[in-house]
Amino acid sequence: MSEDKQTPLQSEAGGSLGGRVRRYARVSTAVGGLAARLAGEKVFGFKADNARFAADLRVALGGLKGPLMKVAQILSSIPDALPREYADELSQLQANAPQMGWPFVRRRMAAELGPAWQSRFARFEHEAAAAASLGQVHRAVAHDGRNLACKLQYPDMASVVEADLKQLRLIFSLYRSYDNALDPANALAELTERLREEVDYRHEAKNMRLYDLMLAGEPNIHVPDVDADLSTDRLLTMGWLDGEPIVNFVESHQDARNAIAHTMFRAWYVPFYNYGVIHGDPHLGNYTVRPDLGINLMDFGCIRVFPAAFVSGVIELYHALEQDDRARAVHAYESWGFANLTNEMIDVLNLWAEFVYGPLLENRTRRIQETDGAVYGRSVAEKVHAELRRVGGVKPPREFVLVDRAAIGLGAVFLRLKAEINWHQLFHELIHDFDADAMHRRQTEALQQAGLI
Repeated sequence: MSEDKQTPLQSEAGGSLGGRVRRYARVSTAVGGLAARLAGEKVFGFKADNARFAADLRVALGGLKGPLMKVAQILSSIPDALPREYADELSQLQANAPQMGWPFVRRRMAAELGPAWQSRFARFEHEAAAAASLGQVHRAVAHDGRNLACKLQYPDMASVVEADLKQLRLIFSLYRSYDNALDPANALAELTERLREEVDYRHEAKNMRLYDLMLAGEPNIHVPDVDADLSTDRLLTMGWLDGEPIVNFVESHQDARNAIAHTMFRAWYVPFYNYGVIHGDPHLGNYTVRPDLGINLMDFGCIRVFPAAFVSGVIELYHALEQDDRARAVHAYESWGFANLTNEMIDVLNLWAEFVYGPLLENRTRRIQETDGAVYGRSVAEKVHAELRRVGGVKPPREFVLVDRAAIGLGAVFLRLKAEINWHQLFHELIHDFDADAMHRRQTEALQQAGLI
């Protein structure tokens, strides 16, 4: 590749104003065309064809990489967030962005670490080891022999995020115009804040330190060390952790699959119940499995911190379902931020809650989902979605978005592993001595040590 040749991603997301304008115009035209067609269908009384509309939306977004694609993937993985037609189409968007070639990488690294940047490494591999929505990772070796992973952000991603968020608002308004089951306003606000954080690699480095602190007592969970001297706002250099994709273990012995699932459960929920912090993106590319079946966590851009009252509400709803206490369930929903709850709405919310909490309520070894469904929660989600539409819809609170995403994302992993575990015991190990004030104190101390407050 010559110095001047760029991939399509670089042309669109590059530092030039022209690149940003071309990208914005492209998405605006595609989404605007869909909006016009949907409006025409409504004016002339045609019934909207969800499947056709969803397919066209995927085509409109399919050539894009970056934040808009990432949001589409997140939404497609939450069964109750979108109708089946949308989830099926958006799930086909590919996670791997085109790689930046070496001349381009060399210029970007010079912009981050200075013209003599190569002298700061004993070795830096020209080819990317992985490429994703916001950046790509190169293997390197430090002068002291440490193996490193250098995550280099694609150029001008902050501007791309803002352009894509404008289009996301339009996409959500289209969705809302003909389906009132879920008001996406809070989901949009939550995803907006998380995406803006994800392009700040110094913030992600602090998240990594936070997870290192919170998981210090978990010997089977590993968080890479940050090399602050080789990191910037758009370059994150960390220790390289060897491991294999979790899909390589789906045919392993049952004991191995159970061990991986057990560790994944603790990786996500020890931070949540002990510190009020959750990793909001259990995407398969965000962790690997070590030879000893330990877990490497590697991406910390999508992290959410919750007040103790919210975590208390999660536990409160569990006990409400356990004791069939409707008033207690209402109190839990209200502590999450749900408002104006009717009796019908509570019944619908309980349908989803009973599904999510179901494995935790049964004190026995079982699979996370004991039906024949290939997609975790799909049949229940479709029933909930239809009922929400019937009773007038609901506006899920912001805090609900990533908790739901984590629960369903992990459930999909456990389903794929065919893990057979006593989830009730795992859960009770974490909540048996829960104290909101103590959790708040631990959270504050950990956030301070990580430099997040």
